[in-house]
Parts: sequence; structure tokens; C-alpha cells
Amino acid sequence: MGNSEREIENLIYAYAERFDLGDLDSVAALFSDGRIQAAPGVVYEGSEQVRVMYEAAVRIHPDGTPRTHHVTTNVAVTVAGDQATAKARSYYTVFQASDGLPLQAIITGRYHDTFHRVDERWRFDTREMFVGLTGTLGHHLTFEP
Repeated sequence: MGNSEREIENLIYAYAERFDLGDLDSVAALFSDGRIQAAPGVVYEGSEQVRVMYEAAVRIHPDGTPRTHHVTTNVAVTVAGDQATAKARSYYTVFQASDGLPLQAIITGRYHDTFHRVDERWRFDTREMFVGLTGTLGHHLTFEP
């Protein structure tokens, strides 16, 4: 695996870590040159829109975190021959434990990501989120999906 693949994997893992720390500003910053497609036709462009989306959708608990643990697996990265764009697919499983909710998997799914280079650094272009299985989401989200 070359440096590009590793840098892209690190972006994917940084998303999970920052999210679980409750650092929504840093999560949003990952998309300053990109967007999240949360569902078909539902797109949040740039860090400001991504931040507002997460702020409205995610419950932050008294400890300042969403009380989640994202596990990202099956990461497959393909870098274009010109080293200017890339694609990745991965699975996610989100675990949560909070007051009144014992530790459990609450949602699984897939990410389809595209990346591009900005100032010689890999950046998210688009993250498409696909939900697979769901469990108890009331302690995580502010709405019913």
C-alpha cells in the first residue's frame, strides 16, 4: 500500500475518532472541500453545512460526546492513475452506551467516499452514507430515521 492509500485510510479513521470525541468542528473541517450525501438528494456542502447538520441530528451527552464508538472496517481504497482522485468503500458499525442504554451496536452501514487532492493533501470530496441495520437510535439521534 502506498502513501496515498494510507493517507486516505487515515482520513476515514479520523472521521470516526473525531465524531466519537464529540468534536463536531473537526469532523466538519474534514469536509471543508467536500460534502456529505446523507441520503439520496440530501447533501450538505462544506464544513459549515456539515457542522449544522450534525449539530441538529446528534445528541451530545453531558460528558460532551455522543457516547458512541465508530468501528470502520473493510476499507478498500483505489487511487486513480494520475494520483489526483481516489475512491474508497468501507463498512461502519456504531456502538453506544449511555445512561439507560447498555453497550450495544446501534447502527451498521457502508460509506462510499471520493477524495481529491488540495494543496498536495488528500481531502474528502463526497461521503455517501448507506444505512444497513439499525437498533436503538434514540440515545444517538435527535430524530427517527
